[in-house]
Amino acid sequence: MMQVAPAFTSGGVKDAAILPLPALADNYIWIVFNDAAAVVVDPGEAGPVLTLLERRQLKLAAILLTHHHSDHVGGVLELCHHTGAMVYGPARETLPRCDIALAEGDPVHVPQLGLEMRTLDVPGHTAGHIAYYGRVPGQQPLLFCGDTLFACGCGRLFEGTAAQMLDSLQKLSTLPSNTNVCCAHEYTLANLRWALTVDPANRFLQQWYQEAQHLREQGLPTLPSSIRHERVLNPFLRTRQVKVIHAATTWAGHPLSTSVEVFAALREWKNTFK
Repeated sequence: MMQVAPAFTSGGVKDAAILPLPALADNYIWIVFNDAAAVVVDPGEAGPVLTLLERRQLKLAAILLTHHHSDHVGGVLELCHHTGAMVYGPARETLPRCDIALAEGDPVHVPQLGLEMRTLDVPGHTAGHIAYYGRVPGQQPLLFCGDTLFACGCGRLFEGTAAQMLDSLQKLSTLPSNTNVCCAHEYTLANLRWALTVDPANRFLQQWYQEAQHLREQGLPTLPSSIRHERVLNPFLRTRQVKVIHAATTWAGHPLSTSVEVFAALREWKNTFK
């Protein structure tokens, strides 16, 4: 059984901590907390959250949702019933509950934690998908990106287009390089195996894969990633690089003339990769 990783902080500051709670098959529910209050992101089930709240005697101040898929919202109503927490979510999606609807640029402020974030529209995986970018005291910048950006991967295109997803990923790639990327699934090893097929001679990808294997063997999360890592190593953020263009073109079997075409080929390649 997967262990819960220790909460991570920056520089020993105890103002706030971040923890990925394992849920369902391979989801993470991210929780931001101090000694009194907590915020959770994309609770696919309520149980792990309620257990942690009770163990640490915390009050759930807010629930942040990135999109409508059940493995991200399945625990919302139960958590609201037990805690009365306020629910924030994407304005353009149908959710089990949403008290404050958000779109590009809207702020999220949770004073109990000093949490200050802003909303980013990142359609592609779903039509109204959003992400949250900002800070809490004592932490590097944080990105809660749901199923848009993964460690060395990205979400499938269920409702959006390749052009939309590429635009969304490029928007995220402009965030500060030290931003902690808090993805919603433990897909890192599978993504790295695929990335090494795209760019097999990349020694940094090889090193990352070894490190991720070691973490998973201990039952620990491979996350968070960072924007710095993703810019350099994630094929979906490297659609203008010669090595990636060549690999995607070879896989597609025909010329790819734009970054969107390269991205679309990479996404199809990853969809069928075993």
